[in-house]
Amino acid sequence: MANLPKSPGPASGHSRRDFLKGTGAGAAATALANVPVTAEGQQAGARVVRGWTPISLDVNGQSHQVQVEPRTTLLEVLRYQLDLTGAKPVSLDGSSGASTVLVDGKPVMASTTLALAARGKKIETVESLGGKNSDPVARAFVEHDAEQCGFCTPGFVVAVRAFLDKNPQATDEEIRSGLNGNICRCGTYTNVIRAACSIVKGGQNG
Repeated sequence: MANLPKSPGPASGHSRRDFLKGTGAGAAATALANVPVTAEGQQAGARVVRGWTPISLDVNGQSHQVQVEPRTTLLEVLRYQLDLTGAKPVSLDGSSGASTVLVDGKPVMASTTLALAARGKKIETVESLGGKNSDPVARAFVEHDAEQCGFCTPGFVVAVRAFLDKNPQATDEEIRSGLNGNICRCGTYTNVIRAACSIVKGGQNG
C-alpha cells in the first residue's frame, strides 16, 4: 500500500486555526483602517450618549429643556419633568393605549417611545385638546359620557382625534377598527364610538 501524505501537525508551526485567526485579525485591521477616528479615539459619526443629557423637546407648541438618559421614555419626561399627566402609565408595552400622544401628527405610545427619539419632532398631548377652546373630541366625550375611571380616557381622546383627522367621514365600523389599539377596562366602548360618530355626523372635525 502506498504511503499517504500526512497532514502537517503542530511541529510544522502552522495550523488551520492559526490561519483563520490571522485572516480574521487582518480583516478587522483593514476595516478599522478605513473608519475615521476622532481625537478622542471614537469613530467619527458614532456619538454614544451616556448618563443624563440635556435635550430640547417641542411639546404642545412650546420648547422645553429636559434632562434624559438613553433609556428615558417620552412618558416619563411628560409626567415627571413637564407635569403633563394626561398620558397614563397603564401598560409598559403600550398595549392599553393609555399613553397615546401625537408625534408629528401620528399617534404613538409615549410609554414605548424614547425621549431621545422625539427630538426635533412636534409632540402633542391630550392637554393640548382641552382648555377654554377645547377640541370637539373632548367635548363629545363629556356629552356622551364616554369615560368612567379616566385612566384610558386621555389615550382614547388623542386616538380619536388622530383617527378622525385622517378619516373625517369614517363609518361606525371604521371607527371601531381604527380604535382597536386602545383598551377600556370599564367597558365604555359604546359611548366612545357614539362620541366619535357624533363628530363625524355633526361635521365638527375642524
